[in-house]
Amino acid sequence: MSTWANLGLQDSSSPLMEQLIFFHDHALMILVMITVLVGYLMFTLFFNKYVNRYLLHGQTIEIIWTILPAIILLFIAFPSLRLLYLLDEINEPSVTLKAIGHQWYWSYEYSDFNNVEFDSYMIPTNELPVDGFRLLDVDNRVVLPMNSQIRILVTAADVIHSWTVPALGVKVDGTPGRLNQTNFLINRPGLFYGQCSEICGANHSFMPIVIESIPVNYFIKWISKNNS
Repeated sequence: MSTWANLGLQDSSSPLMEQLIFFHDHALMILVMITVLVGYLMFTLFFNKYVNRYLLHGQTIEIIWTILPAIILLFIAFPSLRLLYLLDEINEPSVTLKAIGHQWYWSYEYSDFNNVEFDSYMIPTNELPVDGFRLLDVDNRVVLPMNSQIRILVTAADVIHSWTVPALGVKVDGTPGRLNQTNFLINRPGLFYGQCSEICGANHSFMPIVIESIPVNYFIKWISKNNS
């Protein structure tokens, strides 16, 4: 989760988020190189005392600064397209979770099991335990197995919402009358926090998401207890 003065991205907890961070660093490196080069050229230009009286056009330099940016764009486009297809890939999910956005809470259904569904509300500040996170903790967490492919179906009952967990690299819009899906794999146990990322009304800030990642054998025990 985000902590004080955290200016960068959150630590990744899924392979897709790792790839997103790698791409971010790759694109940032290219941007820094371009900025340094252009800055150096501008600096030398300002302090250059030489004048070429016979310069009418520079065909060679025109060709260079047309082709070079095209090549640089290819170095950004190919990794970007690869990542785009990776994010859309659905790999034989072990568990399907359905998240439904409401004003202003989330409800969840475990589609593979009978009668496993619940609402998830933010815990008000006056009811929060001493070790709880204000505006982030919920009464019913989403429990999911680690190291398993999870498919999530997202929709909404009233207005557009967005189901977002930054540490997993997941952000899916919930649109009324429409099902959007994505997949992710959580590679370590723990609690992962997210929030609705689409302005959806007065209490938009008060519908957080909490995922509890646990080993598969504990998940089977939890689902058996809640399925009965």
